[in-house]
Amino acid sequence: MCASAKYSSRGPALIPRMKTKHRIYYIALFSVVLLGLIATGMFQFWPHSIESTADWSVDKRSVHDAPLVRLPVSSPIPERGDLSCRMHTCFDVYRCGYNPKNRIKVYIYPLQRYVDEVGVAISSTGLSREYNDLLSAISASDFYTDDVTRACLFVPSIDVLNQNSLRIRETAQALALLPRWDKGMNHLLFNMLPGGPPDYNTALDVPRDRALLAGGGFSTWTYRQGYDVSIPVYSPLSAELELPERQPGPRRYFILSSQTAIHREYRAELEQLKAENGESVLLLDKCSNLSQGVASARKRCHKGQVYDYPQILQESSFCVVLRGARLGQAALSDVLQAGCVPVIVADSYILPFSEVLDWKRASVVIPEDKLPEMYTILKSIPQRQVEEMQRQARWFWEAYFRSMKAIGLTTLQIINDRIYPYAARTYEQWNNPPVVKWSSVNSPLFLPLIPPRSPGFTAVVLTYDRVESLFRVITEISKVPSLAKLLVVWNNQNKSPPEESVWPKIAVPLKVVRTKENKLSNRFFPYDEIETEAVLAIDDDIIMLTSDELQFGYEVWREFPDRLVGYPGRLHLWDHEMGKWKYESEWTNEVSMVLTGAAFYHKYFNYLYTYKMPGDIKNWVDNHMNCEDIAMNFLVANITGKAPIKVTPRKKFKCPECTAIDGLSLDQTHMVERSECINKFASVFGTMPLKVVEHRADPVLYKDDFPEKLKSFPNIGSL
Repeated sequence: MCASAKYSSRGPALIPRMKTKHRIYYIALFSVVLLGLIATGMFQFWPHSIESTADWSVDKRSVHDAPLVRLPVSSPIPERGDLSCRMHTCFDVYRCGYNPKNRIKVYIYPLQRYVDEVGVAISSTGLSREYNDLLSAISASDFYTDDVTRACLFVPSIDVLNQNSLRIRETAQALALLPRWDKGMNHLLFNMLPGGPPDYNTALDVPRDRALLAGGGFSTWTYRQGYDVSIPVYSPLSAELELPERQPGPRRYFILSSQTAIHREYRAELEQLKAENGESVLLLDKCSNLSQGVASARKRCHKGQVYDYPQILQESSFCVVLRGARLGQAALSDVLQAGCVPVIVADSYILPFSEVLDWKRASVVIPEDKLPEMYTILKSIPQRQVEEMQRQARWFWEAYFRSMKAIGLTTLQIINDRIYPYAARTYEQWNNPPVVKWSSVNSPLFLPLIPPRSPGFTAVVLTYDRVESLFRVITEISKVPSLAKLLVVWNNQNKSPPEESVWPKIAVPLKVVRTKENKLSNRFFPYDEIETEAVLAIDDDIIMLTSDELQFGYEVWREFPDRLVGYPGRLHLWDHEMGKWKYESEWTNEVSMVLTGAAFYHKYFNYLYTYKMPGDIKNWVDNHMNCEDIAMNFLVANITGKAPIKVTPRKKFKCPECTAIDGLSLDQTHMVERSECINKFASVFGTMPLKVVEHRADPVLYKDDFPEKLKSFPNIGSL
């Protein structure tokens, strides 16, 4: 207690004296520490400014900090590219191995600065902004690995995008010094501007042994099919300027030419084309009267009038892309971004990513000697097809051209598909714009053998105004154990559906969708309300099907989810006298169609019918108010190559008083129209996809003399 009191009495006297004596010292020390922390933080987190954009490297070092490599004059030089190389001869697929994700691994060499013996760099530009973006995209992708022992593909950090900036011999020596070069095996080089004056070779002149080349100007003479990858020439203009997407349709000009360095012979032919066709053709050239400070690359001129580029491209239906000194032209990217259909005039040019992209859907390729006939050729293309091509052109740019990242990752995906062909992207995935959210829909072609029973099915009833019959159908369908939801498609725009209080009371959700137009195709629209895989399409007058028949049909569909499984069967026949197809609805031993007035199918086919039906079939059906069921049969058979399945023996579905062929089917005009449908659809599909079978599905024990209570489906109609 005394010691404590003594400390307490002295404490207050000692502390003030210490503060006074050392105050300046502590303040100075604290200030130094604080300033040090602030400076360190700013250095770590403040954006660094460097002399160029070439700051990429895996280990985050600046290009200026990259190790210097001096190339002796006697350094080995690789062999010139081997034109006979293919994936099975010059690429070691065993290095890629098996992995659960079916994805190649790509290693990027560390950044180094290469100079010759006297200190002169092998490239006049170093690491370009474009190659920096490309390497950064690869390093941030799922393809990248920093473990060289796991790598399947090697990408040098040596920039060979533009051959004009390279010293050919020294660049080749630098490649040969790479630790894993091994005569270029499994190495990938990116080059967009090959060749040089006066010959302008269509492939990179740098000797590269067996390395794969992603090149921007291949011809049929230099392209090693299935080995090299043809890539676009990147356009900084289209990447820096956001052009809003323009809806497809007629434009102010029919043909537009915007390239400034066109050979005089081509220029003369284009001018003759304009003289013959007037204002529908616009020929632009570089501007000579621009004000000081105006970027000439973003302007084009015609007779003193100045146009903004590339915006002017959106004002034309077709845009000419002529070969220059090199086959590959950056103008192609500008044209695609504008949604203008490119007219490519460059004999022997290998179009970008043509290994996977269907360029017939987005461009017109015209031989150079046909240039004077270009206007006539383009006029022969239907306007509807032109609009589809405009839409496809824009999507190609968005998906594969818009950035160095898109170009680089597309290249790697193509190589990946070669190495793992069983996991490769399909034609549709490469070429079909994502109009619909397909990710929520599984194709029935790849479902398990038997989908689970628990989700059940959604019944879709198309109706107009037969309310009494509709309510009876709803009541009968509601008795089916596997019914999950009932969707009524109200196709009458002049009359409202009945009040909610008068609808039948059922144990599952009942939804009513009102359509904007009275179209038969509305029954196959992929409504958001359809949440199950299985769909039962049924007319509002199909009242004779029992719950056992419907449940059995659903069970059959579960075993064959890629088929149409239905009740009314029909047949197509070849009429030898008339020389065309004929629709047959008489009772026969064969079936090639089941009518969707009562049929199960996978909801995936709703998407195909609505968005991918070939030609004008969908519009033809809606205009004629007939044959939507035949169209669906054609579609499913064409996709699967399989026949439909008729279930149960019943042939009468609508009412006991009706014959087997009732209503519209009795009318001969209707039968003639149905025959016309089959011939029309076969013409559009280019083949007859319907398959004829001689069997149907009936329940086990259906005909056996067993007590009814032992049968799973006792109430199966006989006719």
